[in-house]
Amino acid sequence: MASNRLIGDYPVIGIRPTIDGRRGYINVRGTLEEQTMNMAKSAAKLLEDNLKYSNGEPVKVIIADTTIGRVAEAAACADKFKKAGVDITLTVTPCWCYGAETMDMDPMTIKGVWGFNGTERPGAVYLASVLATHAQKGLPAFGIYGHDVQDAQDTSIPSDVKEKILRFGRAAVAAATMRGKSYLQIGSICMGIGGSIIDPAFIEEYLGMRVESVDEVEIIRRMSEGIYDEAEYKKALEWTKSKCKEGFDKNPPEVQKSPEQKESDWEFVVKMMCIIKDLMNGNPNLPKGCEEEMSGHNAIAAGFQGQRQWTDFYPNCDYPEALLNTSFDWNGAREPYILATENDVLNGLGMLFMKLITNRAQIFADVRTYWSPEAVKAATGYQLDGVAAASNGFIHLINSGAACLDACGEAKDDKGNGVIKPWYDITEEDQEAILSATTWNAADNGYFRGGGYSSRFETKAEMPVTMIRLNLVKGLGPTLQIAEGYTVKLPEEVSDTLWKRTDYTWPCTWFAPRTTGEGAFKSAYDVMNNWGANHGAISYGHIGADLITLCSILRIPVSMHNVPEDKIFRPASWNAFGMDKEGQDYRACAAYGPLYK
Repeated sequence: MASNRLIGDYPVIGIRPTIDGRRGYINVRGTLEEQTMNMAKSAAKLLEDNLKYSNGEPVKVIIADTTIGRVAEAAACADKFKKAGVDITLTVTPCWCYGAETMDMDPMTIKGVWGFNGTERPGAVYLASVLATHAQKGLPAFGIYGHDVQDAQDTSIPSDVKEKILRFGRAAVAAATMRGKSYLQIGSICMGIGGSIIDPAFIEEYLGMRVESVDEVEIIRRMSEGIYDEAEYKKALEWTKSKCKEGFDKNPPEVQKSPEQKESDWEFVVKMMCIIKDLMNGNPNLPKGCEEEMSGHNAIAAGFQGQRQWTDFYPNCDYPEALLNTSFDWNGAREPYILATENDVLNGLGMLFMKLITNRAQIFADVRTYWSPEAVKAATGYQLDGVAAASNGFIHLINSGAACLDACGEAKDDKGNGVIKPWYDITEEDQEAILSATTWNAADNGYFRGGGYSSRFETKAEMPVTMIRLNLVKGLGPTLQIAEGYTVKLPEEVSDTLWKRTDYTWPCTWFAPRTTGEGAFKSAYDVMNNWGANHGAISYGHIGADLITLCSILRIPVSMHNVPEDKIFRPASWNAFGMDKEGQDYRACAAYGPLYK
C-alpha cells in the first residue's frame, strides 16, 4: 500500500440493507433484521477482501447504521453516505421492501441491487420491483440475483453472485476514481494523429475529469531554471546508470552520437522523467520560491506530444514514457503512472480504464502488422501452431514509447508462468528480471533527430491479455473496442526475422486475439481490419467483461468485443432497449447520455 498521490479521497462503497418495514403483532421486520444485516456484512467483507484501490489499499466499505424499511431510514442512510464520501451503493435484501421508499435516489451514485434467491420471502419480487422503479426514474441500477435457491439461514454468497458483485465493484470503483481528476496533455496534437486531438467535452461529460494543458517548453524552462528535485534526480540518474543497460546503436556510424553526447542525453531524459512526475502530481521538495510548481496538475493520466517539434531537436520521451508506465523505478515498486506517447489521449484513457480495473502496468503499442500463417511461412519457413494457428495468424504490437517494461513477461507467478503482476506484488527479483530483459537503444535518428533512447525487449511469455481502443466518432460519440487474446511466443529465429522487417530497437509483442469464427473475430486479420485506430492499449488478463460493465456505467457503447455473452453485465434497464445485446447498449447509452452533462 502507498499513499494516494492524487488530491481527493478514493470512492467509498456503501451497503444499503433494505427490509420489509411492517411491524405490528407479527413483527415481520423483526424476523428479518438479522438475515438482512448479515447479507450486508457478507457483501461488505467480499468487497473488502477482494478489491483494492490503485494505491494497493483495500476498498473502503461502510454499512448503513440500520436496516432501511421506510423513507426516513433511507434519508438517514443517504445523509451518512454523503458525509462519508460514498460514490457507489449496493442495496441488499432477502425480502419484499417498499421499493420507491427504500431505493437509492441520489442521481450521482453508481447503483447495484442484490436480491436474495430464497423461497421464504420474496427478495426476487423486491429486486424486480425496485429495478423497474429505477428504470422508470432514469436511475440505472445493476441487478444481482443468484441462479440457485438458497435456504434463509444460508449466509454464504453463491459464486455467480460473487462474480457479479465483484464485477460491479471493480468497474464502479474505477469509474468513481476518475471523478475530479485531470488528464494532462504536455504539448498537443502529434503528427496529425486523431487520438491526440483532445476533446475536453468528452473528458468532462463522460468521465467527470478535467483537461489540463502545458506546453512542452515548460520542461525546458524547469531544466534551465533548476525547478526540479535535485536529490531525486541524482538518485534516479545513479540508478539508471546502474540498472538500465545500453543496447546497440542501429544508426550509421557517421550520424551516431559521441559517448559524451549520449551521456548528456541520459542526463536529459532522466531529468525529463522527474519533471513530468512533478507536472502530473506535484512535488513538495522543489526549490524554495517554486511553490506554484509544487502543486502539480492532479493528473491521473497524461500524454506527451513529442513528435516532431520536440524530437527533431531534443532527446525523445521514450525513457520517461516507458519507465513511468512501469511498476517500479529507482524507488522500488510503486503504482504505475499512465503516460501516453504522442499524446494519444484516447489510448491513454484506455490504459487508465484497465489500470484502475487491474492495478497493473499497461502497454501502449501500434497495432502495426497482421501476419498470416502463409506470410510467416513464406518469410521464415515456420508453420504456426498453438494460439497463433487457432487465430489464423497474429498481430505485431510495437511502438517506440510507452510500453511498460513489465510487458516482457519476465515476472513470474508461483507456477513459474510469465505475468504482469499488480504493482504491489512486484518483488525485487521481478524488477531485476525485467531490467535484465530490457536494453535501452539509441534512438533511430531517422525518426528522432534529437536522439534519446528507446526501450527494447521481446514478450516471450504466453500471457492472457486484453487489447482495447477508445474511439470518438462524429455523430455518435465515444465507443470502445475490446479484443481478448494471448501474447505469442515464437522461436527466436522466427521472431528475429519478422522483427527485423520493422524497427528492431523497439519493444516487440506478438498478439493473437481469441477468434470466434464470425464477424470482426473471424480471424486475427479481421480484428486488425476492424480496429478503429493505429494504436491499442493492452492489459494483462482477460478483463473484457469488466470493461463492458465499466463502459455501461460511463455510457460508452462497446462496438466490438469477443467476450462470452453470459459474462456481459450491464444495468438492468438495458434489457428494455431491445433483445440484441449490442443494440441495447447503443440505444441505452444514447438515451441516458453522459453522467456529468
